Formats: sequence, structure tokens, C-alpha cells
Amino acid sequence: MTIAAEGASAPAQPAAPKRRRRLGRSMLGLVLPVALAVAWEFIVRIGWASGRLAPPPSVIFNEFVELARTGDLQSNTLVTLGRVAAGFGFGVIVATVLGAAAGYSPLVRRLLDPSLQALRAIPSIAWVPLFVLWLGIFEASKITLIAVGVFFPVYLGVMGAIQSVDRKLVEVGRAFRLSDVAMVRRILLPAVLPAYVISLRSGLGLGWMFVAAAELLGASQGLGYLLLDGQQLGKPAEIVAAIVAFAVVGKATDWLIVLIAAPFLRWEDVARQD
Repeated sequence: MTIAAEGASAPAQPAAPKRRRRLGRSMLGLVLPVALAVAWEFIVRIGWASGRLAPPPSVIFNEFVELARTGDLQSNTLVTLGRVAAGFGFGVIVATVLGAAAGYSPLVRRLLDPSLQALRAIPSIAWVPLFVLWLGIFEASKITLIAVGVFFPVYLGVMGAIQSVDRKLVEVGRAFRLSDVAMVRRILLPAVLPAYVISLRSGLGLGWMFVAAAELLGASQGLGYLLLDGQQLGKPAEIVAAIVAFAVVGKATDWLIVLIAAPFLRWEDVARQD
């Protein structure tokens, strides 16, 4: 019994070192920002720079603590996060439907794609007056602007991924007389999923960029509002703190997409290093 128990537990032993190695690889991404922060703190401390317009990390940390103490950091972060989530959701749904239709049907592609490509060339700031005129200055116009930013990379990613599916896979599906729905579910969807995840990450990044533009142009809450407030009050530490908050929350949401998608991509057999 003892030998059997030891044999059963033996395969589980390498799990802990593997987790530690994975954690170590993840922490490697912190080396560059931490090194830059330490270097700038050192430069300011020894007097090579005043740190007035570019505050050192210690001042930014104190600003974070103060914003957290007053509740401004949490409330404004949640407002911005809610706007990005709503705009990302709407943009992804519309982009996925239209991108799949344009990629699967040449007729739909010839009908829709030229107009959408023309709209994609319009600068994001050009939409703001129109959205404000149509939807007002409140949440609807901001969420719509974010959705527009998310839409185009996801649409292009889905359409391009479907068009690049190996013809042999499609022919196999037709040989088995799969319906259009079955063809999408069993052939196209697994084939386009890796590219789809990348397009989602790209769209999310643009969503964070667009929410900053939307909040800078008119908002009473949000991380963009903190940026504008810091500019108007001459508080560079608040500006940098808001920028760092954008970076941290944006990276966290990107990591969340990767984490959710990982179980669906385990079948991939590609030349890459974890």
C-alpha cells in the first residue's frame, strides 16, 4: 500500500517547480519598468534632475496612496473600466458578426467591406462632435466612441482569419456534407480562434486609447478626468499616476483575455516558447 501510494504521488511532484518557473517567466516582464523606476528615483535623489515635471516613483506612489485614501482612484478607475467594458462588448459583437459574414460570403464582403474600410480611415477625434450631437455628452457618446475603436481591428481580424482558413479543411467539411452552421462551428471557428484572440487584444488596446480621448474631451469622472484635473491644477504626479493606472488596468484586462482564451487554444501545435 505504501509503495502504491508513493508511486501515485510521484507524477505530481514536478508541478511545484513548473509553477515556480512559470511565475518566474511572468515576473521577468517587471524587470524593465522596475529598473527604469529605480534609475529615475536615483537620478532625482542625487540631484541630477529636479523631478518637478517628471516626478520620481516615490512621489507617484504617495499620490497613489492619497488618491486611494480619498477614494478617487477606485471610483474613477471603476467608471473608466465600466465604459471600456460596455464599448468593448458592443464593438466585439458587431465586429464579429460583420467580420464573419464578410469573410464567409464574397457577396457580403463586396457589399460591406469598401464602406467599412473608408470609415476605418476616419480619425477617431472626428467622430466626437457627431456623437455628441447625436447622443449628448453623457455615457452613450463615450461608449459609442470606444465601440468604434474596438470594432475595426476585430472586424479585420475575423474577416482575414476566415479568408485564410486552409482550403483543404473546407473541402473536408464539404465532403462530409456539413451545413453552413456546422461548417462554421466545426471547421471555421477552431481555425480562426487564435487570430480572433489576437484581434480581441488589439481591439481592447484601442478601446483603452479611445476611452482616454473620450474622457479628456468631456467627463466628470474617470481616469481621463484625473489626467485633465492634474493638468489644470498643475499636478504632474496626478497625471503620471493616472497614466500608470491606465497601464496597469489595461494590462490586467489584456491578461484576462489571454487567461480566458488559453483553455480553448491548448490544441495548437505551434513553434513558440511559453
